[in-house]
Amino acid sequence: MNEEQIRTSHFSPEITGKLSSQLLAWFAANKRSLPWRQNPTPYRVWISEIMLQQTQVSRVVTYFHNWMQIFQDIRAVADAPQDMVLKAWEGLGYYSRAKNIQSAAQILCTKHQACLPSDLSALRSLPGIGPYTASAIASLAYNQSVPVVDANVQRVMARILNLNQPIKSAAAQNTLRDAVQLLIPDGKSRELNQGTMELGALVCLPRNPSCSSCPVSAFCRSLAEKTVHERPVLPPKGKPTSIQVVAGVLLDSKGILIQKRPPRGLMANLWEFPGGKLLPGETPEQALTREFKEELELDIRVGEKITVIKHGYTTFRVTLHIYWSTLAFPEQQPVLHAATEYLWAKPKELSQYPFPSADRKLIQMLSTKDKDEHVGSHL
Repeated sequence: MNEEQIRTSHFSPEITGKLSSQLLAWFAANKRSLPWRQNPTPYRVWISEIMLQQTQVSRVVTYFHNWMQIFQDIRAVADAPQDMVLKAWEGLGYYSRAKNIQSAAQILCTKHQACLPSDLSALRSLPGIGPYTASAIASLAYNQSVPVVDANVQRVMARILNLNQPIKSAAAQNTLRDAVQLLIPDGKSRELNQGTMELGALVCLPRNPSCSSCPVSAFCRSLAEKTVHERPVLPPKGKPTSIQVVAGVLLDSKGILIQKRPPRGLMANLWEFPGGKLLPGETPEQALTREFKEELELDIRVGEKITVIKHGYTTFRVTLHIYWSTLAFPEQQPVLHAATEYLWAKPKELSQYPFPSADRKLIQMLSTKDKDEHVGSHL
């Protein structure tokens, strides 16, 4: 459906006016107090929108406050060491988002006087800013009359329209954007878009929507036709892949060996404990010995198992086996084949570096172990 079809079939000017008014009134009375809403500068909107991708609002609030204390403006992000940026992002996952923020900040300092442009095409030219984020900045920061269609808005509008097309299809996405565009009153883009998002977050929930308390239920076609739980039409979920991985906490008088991942690929530029995937038929101990030899040219002795950590990502599930290790021959020096840097860190220094989530769980575990355990006086 295009705008004219939506207007003819469901959203007459009278209906859109009533729907918008009721949604705006509900939002004014029920909106959550979120830090990026209190002072919606372009920079704050940008950072919050990138953080909110694939992440729950409750988790983002703490990260957002911390980020704004460390990086008070675009120039501070541009000038910071990358490890500092990744450390501030540590635990949010999808670390390319943080690297794109810094790359975009550097471009903004060079070409835009360290300010985010209001033009949609200029915004979309920046690393990490796609159509959705550009629209969010234009609407929520600059109050431009453009639709902002996130997952919550998709669900709300698909139910109001009783849209039976696959939600990710180009046709469905066009219909949703056109529908939201029709709802935006003059000068109210920021409130209308946020109100629709908020309705999806608080009322029009994926599994148990509170239709009885919905301010726009009178306009909801899927409620009238009893298809609420069938909307939106979602793509089938793939089964996550299970991966067995091993890592070694290599102890030496110099500290614990950690290495930095390559600048491209999964969890790029993060620090990690050396290790890797188990090959078919390998035990974790065999895999760890092989990985240290292949990646670092180190012969090691594998000690006792510290723990097993399970961690879920979007498309795969990792089971991480972790062992104490020592050098088989003194004075060996790492030769890097799969990492860009290495260092010997004292245990209390580990928290200074950005690590993947599973490694952070290990660091937390090590920091709470008794002083007389294997790691001894290092802790």
